[in-house]
Amino acid sequence: MKFFGRGEDQKEKASEAGRMTRHSSGWDHALKFLQAGENLRILDFGHTSPANINFVTSLGHSIYMADLVEPARDSRWKEQTELFNEDAFDARSFLEENLRIADRHFDLVLLWDTVDYLPHPLVHALLAKLYDIMTPEAKLLAFFHIKTEAEAYRYHMRQDAQVDMQLVGEYPLQSTYTARQIEELFARFSDTRFFLAKDNLREVLVTR
Repeated sequence: MKFFGRGEDQKEKASEAGRMTRHSSGWDHALKFLQAGENLRILDFGHTSPANINFVTSLGHSIYMADLVEPARDSRWKEQTELFNEDAFDARSFLEENLRIADRHFDLVLLWDTVDYLPHPLVHALLAKLYDIMTPEAKLLAFFHIKTEAEAYRYHMRQDAQVDMQLVGEYPLQSTYTARQIEELFARFSDTRFFLAKDNLREVLVTR
């Protein structure tokens, strides 16, 4: 887990290969929220992105980065439940180890499409955790795949209503969610707004 404040030098580099651009109404609204705020704290999910770090800090905000998809693939987090003979997941221990945020609270969470790549027990635990660490009226942006086959991308912020998508590898989708199921995932939140997209993603902007 990494936290980056304003003016902090970032030495990590990311490849520019395999990028493409897509329109994102959800990001457009999140960007306006960023531009209107002061000294906000952002939680950005995905591989470390120097572009996102520079983008957020240039607006006078701080950014914290978390990548849960790769660690969640480690078999040590799986538990065998004898009663149903199916795999469970030690979500509590996983989040304690992989989402170390101390007592920080966040004004904007960029979850992107992380949920689709996580096992169900971890999804519910993660969203409960995010609810607890978001400030009142904070925003959360999430993407959901409609089809069961999809390549995994890292999303990079832009100054317009678009995001750059960088191919990061082969990660199998754990599930796809209907609009109704997405509403149920965010039932504790005060508002869930859907945006239509021409590709195979549903975009959702949630208010704490």
